[in-house]
Amino acid sequence: MAVWIQAQQLQGDALHQMQSLYGQHFPIEVRHYLSQWIEGQLWDAIDLENPQEEYKAKRLLEGLIQELQNKADHQVGEDGFLLKIKLGHYASQLKSTYDRCPLELVRCIKHILYTEQRLVREATNSNSPVGGMIDSMSQKYQQINQAFEELRLLTQDTENDLRKLQHNQEYFIIQYQESLRIQAQLTSLATLPPADRQLREPTLLSKRATVDAWLTREANTLQKYRLDLAEKHQKTLQLLRKQQNFILDDELIQWKRRQQLAGNGGPPEGGLDILQSWCEKLAETIWQNRQQIRKAEHLRQQLPLPGPIEELLNELNSTITDIISALVTSTFIIEKQPPQVLKTQTKFAATVRLLVGGKLNVHMNPPQVKATIISEQQAKALLKNENTRNDSSGEILNNNCVMEYHQTTGTLTAHFRNMSLKRIKRSDRRGAESVTEEKFTILFESQFSVGSNELVFQVKTLSLPVVVIVHGSQDNNATATVLWDNAFAEPGRVPFLVPDKVLWPQLCEAINMKYKAEVQSNRGLSEENLVFLAQKAFSSSSNNPEDYRGMTMTWSQFNRESLPGRNFTFWQWFDGVMELTKKHLKPHWNDGAILGFVNKQQAQDMVMSKPNGTFLLRFSDSEIGGITIAWVAENPNKRMVWNLMPYTTKDFTIRSLADRISDLNHLLFLYADRPKDEVFSKYYTPPLCKHTPSPFHSTTSVSSPLLLTLSLCVKAKLLGALMTKYWTLNSDQLLVSSSELEEAN
Repeated sequence: MAVWIQAQQLQGDALHQMQSLYGQHFPIEVRHYLSQWIEGQLWDAIDLENPQEEYKAKRLLEGLIQELQNKADHQVGEDGFLLKIKLGHYASQLKSTYDRCPLELVRCIKHILYTEQRLVREATNSNSPVGGMIDSMSQKYQQINQAFEELRLLTQDTENDLRKLQHNQEYFIIQYQESLRIQAQLTSLATLPPADRQLREPTLLSKRATVDAWLTREANTLQKYRLDLAEKHQKTLQLLRKQQNFILDDELIQWKRRQQLAGNGGPPEGGLDILQSWCEKLAETIWQNRQQIRKAEHLRQQLPLPGPIEELLNELNSTITDIISALVTSTFIIEKQPPQVLKTQTKFAATVRLLVGGKLNVHMNPPQVKATIISEQQAKALLKNENTRNDSSGEILNNNCVMEYHQTTGTLTAHFRNMSLKRIKRSDRRGAESVTEEKFTILFESQFSVGSNELVFQVKTLSLPVVVIVHGSQDNNATATVLWDNAFAEPGRVPFLVPDKVLWPQLCEAINMKYKAEVQSNRGLSEENLVFLAQKAFSSSSNNPEDYRGMTMTWSQFNRESLPGRNFTFWQWFDGVMELTKKHLKPHWNDGAILGFVNKQQAQDMVMSKPNGTFLLRFSDSEIGGITIAWVAENPNKRMVWNLMPYTTKDFTIRSLADRISDLNHLLFLYADRPKDEVFSKYYTPPLCKHTPSPFHSTTSVSSPLLLTLSLCVKAKLLGALMTKYWTLNSDQLLVSSSELEEAN
């Protein structure tokens, strides 16, 4: 499906070339609605020049038509009705076109897929990571689908062998009954006169000997058939387990890891529909083999024969039950995680999904899912299968939900839309640990049966760790806990262990991901920005990035210990920068107008070499969520660099950054040499209309002395407020306030 997703993003001539591949011979709608199935088949395995391969092509054609009909049957609603008719028409059209020449269908689809891959590769540049990723994903999908095809053939083979075994066994039973009938006739001869007995007995004895000899031979043959069938089932189950382990232990775990990183601002996890299709194929194959094994057991019970088959069948039944149990319990997942920073008395949502629910018909008796909040210790005990006595660490309102089957998507989900954490019970904290470092998790659990109550499953799944807060002021520190956990948790860890220290490059990757997501910008943190952050984190003066690659940062340095000379931590400062940029500075950051991560000395060195009036914007060192302006100006004695008192969110809610820069006539060029109006004018607030009086320039005459006095007072007050905030002019020298002096120091 990855190729089709990329193909839809083609532009210009490449898009036109892609569209020209389709027509009446193969409608583009078929490619769209069956993209996953089409890309999953082994088209390249068919030799178009070998007529003997036609039966494989015929099977693919039948599969394509069946998939189209299935897709059509699942359409509902007004729009679905039209699509249902269209897809049904395409199924008939393709059957009519390729029924007599199925190899031509293979030729057509191979050409389409090859051309699409080439166009995508050219568009993304085959040497780029995207192009390589597409090739890698396609290869992986091919391997998975090749294994499924092998499993399908093995399952079909054992099904055929089972039918043959059943037929032979039925004939054996008939012959066995014939042997019993002959024996009954021989027994009845004892009541006949000796002459009659001597006349009939040799014939019956000969017939019985023939039948018994055949029964002996056939019993050995049946036993061999049973053993051969059991060995084939063993081979199938080995491949099944290998395929399932790959999908669950690799692909599903990777999806969960992507979901975890998405909590830090990583790309959407995606791929869940593909995972579901694989899990459904597993479920279908497992169930078919389970039914075969049960039927083989039934045949053995009908006709017990001495030998090891009973033990083998018991072992096979136990193995297949383990496999399906692992599949069902592992595919009960959280599709949409609850918020990881959870505020009490606040509504929140989550979605739970059973990837094999539709295939196993679980929705025929819809199960109910219950959500409970539990502590880290309770989660550890749960994973060790220790009795937790159904304890919880709080009370969640609206925590029960029935799973619903959505026919159009084939998904079985439970949507918790209005949960609310009413109260939380905290545990005793360790050492310096604060409440915002304590982790909980939401436990989702359910019970359901499959196969007419043949198997009953208790399923449970844990959410990503959540930190519970009671006030918005705790959000900053809680987010730090979540970010560290999402970034550095190892798969399969004991809940919720994380390393106490990590390499600086690893932390850079995590905070850069978070920064881009929060600011919603493609402009992330440059190497220079990261060096600045390293200097701040490690109280270092080195400008060489290599000096920091081997350094580690502890959790305490990240968000427990204050920075030297400050009353806030590294994370609190960085989070303040993100929050300010997200709310008020995003367009300027995206434009590159804000250097931001520059210290005071660097800023001074940079603007000092530029003309008077050159300025730059940097984040304040002394205040959380502040940005300051450094500019160079001439005074009677020498050129000097001045720093404004930092602006914060409170300031920007009154007047924007662009307008404030516009107000400052001494600011002329944004570093290095861009006129400020060229950079910021598009963000200036439009001037007041001419008919609107300005507090600094009256366009109307004031007839009343009282009104004149009031007007002058308003003007003086507003002008004074602006001048106090920005600068004070005294003897033609630009001075800064005491607060600004503190910032400059």
